[in-house]
Amino acid sequence: MSEHPTADALPEYAERVLDVADLIPPGRVMTYGDIAEWLGDGGPRQVGRVMTLYGGAAPWWRVVRSDGALLPGHELRALDHYREESTPLREASRGAEGHLPRLDMRRARWDGVTGGGGGAHT
Repeated sequence: MSEHPTADALPEYAERVLDVADLIPPGRVMTYGDIAEWLGDGGPRQVGRVMTLYGGAAPWWRVVRSDGALLPGHELRALDHYREESTPLREASRGAEGHLPRLDMRRARWDGVTGGGGGAHT
């Protein structure tokens, strides 16, 4: 059963995406494409749409772009979460807009299995 309070009002795919987001351990991330692949359904855009429409109560900062860029418009809020959870970051280059770091995807990316938040991959 989902931990989302409005689960009965959610489309089934949205509920599945949010359930995966809830499994991502603190300090780790999955890309939109990772979640779609893990589910065996949809694609990065569909997962992104779910997160935009329904992801406010989920750990949205753990569902990211594959290039490690912080979510536009939510960079500082996400950065606070990353620092609190010790999510691996790469320092921004001097030319980077706003000098914001990026996620260190090599170290932060979660495979959906190791060091997980429980639950089995189906």
